[in-house]
This record gives sequence, structure tokens and C-alpha cells, in this order.
Amino acid sequence: MIKLSIRNALISTTLTLSLLLLPGAAFAADSQQTATTGTTEATQASDTQLIQEVLDYISAHNVSGVKREELIRAAIEGMIYQLDDPYTSYFTADELKQFQDSINQDYVGIGVTLYFDNNKLYVDSVISGSPAEKSGLKAGDVITRINGEAVTGPDTAAGLAGEENTQVTVTVQRSGKTLSFSVTRAEIFLPTVNAAITDSKIGYIQLTSFAENADEDFADALSKLQASGMKSLVLDLRDNGGGYIDTANNIAKHFIDKGILMYTQDQSGLLVPQTITDGVKIGVPVVVVTNENSASASEILTGALRDNHVATTVGTTTYGKARIQNVISLSNGDALKLTTEKYLTPSKEDFNKIGLKPDFEVKNSTAQLITAFSLAGMKTMKISGDNHSLSVNGKSFSGTLDTIKKGSSIYVPARVLTSLVLGEVAWNAKDKKIIVTDGRGQRNGFTVASNQVVFQNQESYIEIHAFVKKYPSLKWSYSQNKLTLSTP
Repeated sequence: MIKLSIRNALISTTLTLSLLLLPGAAFAADSQQTATTGTTEATQASDTQLIQEVLDYISAHNVSGVKREELIRAAIEGMIYQLDDPYTSYFTADELKQFQDSINQDYVGIGVTLYFDNNKLYVDSVISGSPAEKSGLKAGDVITRINGEAVTGPDTAAGLAGEENTQVTVTVQRSGKTLSFSVTRAEIFLPTVNAAITDSKIGYIQLTSFAENADEDFADALSKLQASGMKSLVLDLRDNGGGYIDTANNIAKHFIDKGILMYTQDQSGLLVPQTITDGVKIGVPVVVVTNENSASASEILTGALRDNHVATTVGTTTYGKARIQNVISLSNGDALKLTTEKYLTPSKEDFNKIGLKPDFEVKNSTAQLITAFSLAGMKTMKISGDNHSLSVNGKSFSGTLDTIKKGSSIYVPARVLTSLVLGEVAWNAKDKKIIVTDGRGQRNGFTVASNQVVFQNQESYIEIHAFVKKYPSLKWSYSQNKLTLSTP
């Protein structure tokens, strides 16, 4: 299954981002002061003169007639290239706006997330208030044509993109019927905060970006959960590529009353603690969920909550980006995104290019959520879903409950089943066997030879009848391609 989420597309743009927005003039003054240390004004003038001299000669005499603005851009890009820093970039005014829009999850489209599975393009979710919702598109619809062109692969989804106020015709299959919708593309603002509370009073907040106003949205969501009697909180930072450090700092204040958010280090090499002095203790257990796309500002918050003993972490190792950029306005209206500092966690861990390892490593995304809720105190669970939906105790969450059906056999991801018995899964290559060790230490094996195990898309699946035979406390049902799993 190939996920084609608009949010994931934005993640690829903003991934590994921590920003401190400083006034351009003030930063420029600081930069000049640092640059002049040990360097004479005469040398600086000579350097500038040399660059100007080369630029003038090329502009005036080069046979190919290169445009002057192209030479200037190439010179800037050459300086940036020499830094060997993937996070430093030069933006034109238009590129800067696109960059800022990506942080704030603002794009033009119809307002759907998609996935491609078994040669079919599915609507995964429809954003509330979007043109797609207004036109009548629904989650689970199979898109067969876009502007009359047949869907032939995941790349076909690009046909949904376009200019604002233009129309696209989307043809879908729904419950055996063919339906067509004319949808007008519009500016879409993806929500940065999604919240829910379960029947056992476990709060859940998914934070998708540290956008400019995400801290305010987070505060509102948290206040509502607390008013509903929240006893613990699951904070989902998966696929959150970062954003503004001020936003991360303001969110951390809802968890930590006094403490260190992180340490920063600039050219001087001096470690400077960035402290929280006016926060509040959240007062309930917290579980943070991360994955390999949790980056930068996500890592700042995760490290702060972990090292201040506020939260337990679950999932996979984070991206590993411990560098801070400033966006500096330039005299021509363009901007330079420049790496100016490194940062370390409160325990002074430098995790750049390494990532933060979770307390409980869990690889499957649905298993991560199940484990997080278990650690947050959920005693009984009812998990239901299919290849494009997931619910936990009647509440919908982003994710899936994939199954593979072969005759009367139904295969479920091994890590999902294992998480429901609070266990761990291992692969015995010699015997071609999956070994499940449950929370009580009991070990059970499931073999490929007996058709108890299959593999698909680098994921292992265990046949549900075989699993329940060894773990009879797990109840299940399967109807219309939807699986339900229940723990006592």
C-alpha cells in the first residue's frame, strides 16, 4: 500500500525544520561582528572587490552571455554548497512564501488524503470543510478517473492538483455505483492539532506541525481534554517534521513548570541552557509517539519531556536533526535560511544524524498506537478497521488495520497482534518462524511451513485462527473486509 497523503507531501518539504525567526537587521549586525573578528576591513573590501571584478568581467565579456542575476544566484548557491549543510537554503520571495505555507500546512487542492493499493486509488480521508467534502466525496471512495483520464498508478493523483478556483472532475466507484463529482480547487489549511478522548478518559492529541498558531490550537485542545476529566495523555508526533521553536517552547510549558527545554551552541562553542520558568505541570501520565519522520522541533519537545521525566516514548527512532536555522530577510526581498546553532537535549545528548531512541521500540504504526494507549492505562481495547480505516474503542484515528485474506485464512500484521498481548515479536530465520513473547513471558511460534505466516510489503502477518488458538483471550470478528479485535 502506497500512502499519498497531502500531509506527507508537505512533510517532505518541511522535514527537519527548527526555526528561530529573528529580525534580519539585528542578525546581520551580529553576523558582521563575528565575521570581522581577526579579519581586517581592508581584507573584506578586497574580497568584495574581487567578487565584483569577476562578476563584471563575466557579465561584459563571456561569449555565452549569461544573465547577471543568474550569476549572482549561482555565486550564492556556490557559497551555500561549500557549507556542506543540507539545511541552509536561499529563497526567492516566492520560494519563501511556499516554504512558510508548507510549515503552516497551507496548500491548494481539493482536500483529500489518498492511498494506492492493489492498483486502486482510494480516498483515505476528506478534510472537514474542504471542496471535496462539499462536493460529496467520501473516505473509501475508489477514484477511477481524473478529468476523464483513467487511474493507472499512484502518479495519477497528481491530476488532482492545480490552480486555485479551477475545476477537476473526479469519477469514483462507491458501493458498486459509478459517481462523478466536479470539484473546485481551493486553498486548504490542514489542521495542525487533532484531539480525542476515549471512554477510559485517555486523551489523545496528534500534532502534525509546529506551525505559527499550533501552540494556541494545542492549548485549546488540551484545555477541553482536561475539562472532560482526562487521566492520561497520548501525544502523537509521528510524521511531524518540525516548525517554529517558539511554538515548541510554548507547548512544552503545558507539561513542565520549571526546567530546561534544550541547550544551544553557536560558533563560540558555549552551551547555553534554554529554560522554562513559567510553565505548569500537566499532572497526568504522558506517552509520546514518534517515528523516523519526527524531526527537529518534534525532537526538541520529545527530548524535553523525556529528560524532564514527564513522558514515556513509544515508536521508532526519530529523524536526528539537532540544528537550528534562522530565516534572514535580504535587501532584495529574498531570504537566507541559515543554520546558526546546534542544540542538545536537557541531558546534553547530541543526537544529530542519530535520532532519539524511544523507550519502547515498536515498528508498525497501528501497533505503536495500541502500545501507547496500553502504556497510558487503557485496560480493554476494541480495535476495528480495514485497509483504509482504524478505530480504537469507537474513536477514529489516523491509520489502518490491514488484513490479507487467502481462502478461509485471514492474516493480520504480526506486530499488531503482538501489541494486543503486550508482547514482542522476533524472527527465527533458521526455522522460518515468528516467535511471539507476550507480556507474561510466554513464548509461542508461528511457522511459514504451516501457512501460519505470510509476508507482504516487508511486513509479516500471522493467521488469526492460529494466533487466537494460542491466545484465546483475544476475541475477533471479520465482516465485509473489516476486522475487529477485542481484548478482555
